[in-house]
Amino acid sequence: MHRIVIIGGVAGGASCAARLRRLDEQASIVVLERGEFVSYANCGLPYYVGGTIRSREALLLQTPEALRAKFAIDVRTRNEVVLIDRQAKTVRVRAVDGRTYDEPYDTLVIATGSSPVRPPIPGIDSPRIRTVWTVDDAVGLKALARRERERTPMGSAVIVGGGFIGLEAAENLVAAGLDVSLVEATDQVMPPLDPEMAQIVHGKLAAEGIHLHLGDGVSSFETTDDDVTTHLASGASVTAGLVVLAIGVRPNGELARAAGLAVNERGGIKVDDLLRTSDPDIYAVGDVIEVTDLVSEEPTMVPLAGPANRQGRMAADNICGADKRYRGTQGTSIAKAFDLAIATTGASEKTLVRRRLQRGRDFESVTIVQNSHATYYPGATPLTIKLLFSLDGGRILGAQIVGKDGVDKRIDVIATTLRLGGSVHDLAELELSYAPPFSSAKDPVNMAGFVAENLLDGLVAFARWDEPGTSPDALLLDVREASEVARYAIPGALDIPLGQLRGRLDELARWKDGKVIVFCAIGVRAYNAARILVQHGFSDVRVYPGGSSFFAATHPDLTDRKDSRHETRG
Repeated sequence: MHRIVIIGGVAGGASCAARLRRLDEQASIVVLERGEFVSYANCGLPYYVGGTIRSREALLLQTPEALRAKFAIDVRTRNEVVLIDRQAKTVRVRAVDGRTYDEPYDTLVIATGSSPVRPPIPGIDSPRIRTVWTVDDAVGLKALARRERERTPMGSAVIVGGGFIGLEAAENLVAAGLDVSLVEATDQVMPPLDPEMAQIVHGKLAAEGIHLHLGDGVSSFETTDDDVTTHLASGASVTAGLVVLAIGVRPNGELARAAGLAVNERGGIKVDDLLRTSDPDIYAVGDVIEVTDLVSEEPTMVPLAGPANRQGRMAADNICGADKRYRGTQGTSIAKAFDLAIATTGASEKTLVRRRLQRGRDFESVTIVQNSHATYYPGATPLTIKLLFSLDGGRILGAQIVGKDGVDKRIDVIATTLRLGGSVHDLAELELSYAPPFSSAKDPVNMAGFVAENLLDGLVAFARWDEPGTSPDALLLDVREASEVARYAIPGALDIPLGQLRGRLDELARWKDGKVIVFCAIGVRAYNAARILVQHGFSDVRVYPGGSSFFAATHPDLTDRKDSRHETRG
């Protein structure tokens, strides 16, 4: 009888165990989980704190009893593996009662996951400083938030870290009735986003009342009977009733390292494309492993539930004799910040720049704003899409989308095209479902492909998102209608509606050999205006990506004042 021991449950371990049983009814399958729960919805924990998920039991996906009954799997919670003996092919286990015993295996699967980072910051061990990683964490944080709200007219909380968990914790503590501050050591939230896309998220967080402290790390914590003061590197401080740490995670690779398995410098277990470790009888899956980045083909760590579940299933297949190869992780993800969805797949521009620093820029990008469905059908909301691709357009390298509706299906379409090796031309040619409540006849994904093709064909050039502030000699030309400009004016722009442009080209004569940056609401009219100008001899015409809406989101510090230099005609 083949004896398979799995260290860890939750995503990778539990999915591996269930798949193993479906493939092999005779195998002996043992799952050893050091925590109380073998399979729970860790991605749902913040929503339990905020009250969207009302029942703690709703977070429990599989119980030990259910796994035993349905799959004949020997599940032992509160049994922690403390040692792997590769020579004897046993693991030493410490049971909940303190006794230890050795469990033999023919094949071992390590699915120990990851843990929240708790750096050695003075004062970090305060009971008022929490993480959101386990069911117990969520239960404790919810109770602490309730006590804090009851203690003062408006309780308060500080979130340290602006990644996925930090944003979800911030939203849900607001939902729990607390005044929330978010501290992030870098100058933006959501590290997978490029800076200009993150600006949209900053605006949403601020609009929802979250106090942002960006580019300012924590130097120490100071706890009193009633609250915690978070001291920042800048000298500022924030006092609140509780603190949530969401700084990041580290792989739980200590067992593997101690057993002599190959690990990377972060402790992530190195595996081959069959998900085998350096010991062919030991597999590893989930947050604890090093994977190959699908875009760069370089080693990386990607702690996401989707890849962990697929890896668990694939490892089970290979243990049972299959030859299934893990082709890499592209990091497709989505997060919710109030009514805003934030999604990414593949590489960001800042990652591509960092990786290609020695080779020069070998990619292009376009940023567009399109409505989630037909504009004339009620409820359409804007989607901001950034697409990154190779210089010849033959390979999609990444995408980011921020918006309220339809973000998930668009990122999934682009992620699928990327995974299958598709090009920007494939995006342009995709036949996607259309009806006015759901999309437009030219879906935003098609539009991203069209715009990328126009760029590659030399029909359009784009300004950088920050170029208006760094090119003082450029003419900013706004081709929106007067009523639109009255609502929001581009600072320093000359306003000529698109329908009047051909008749007023003489007013632009002195910029014929200079740089002209054209604006409209989302970019379509600006493209039409740019085509007119180029064909009338203007030498350097660029469209501002995403139009005035994107400019407003990425330049929140600017007012609607106008520069008289550009208001004059001539």
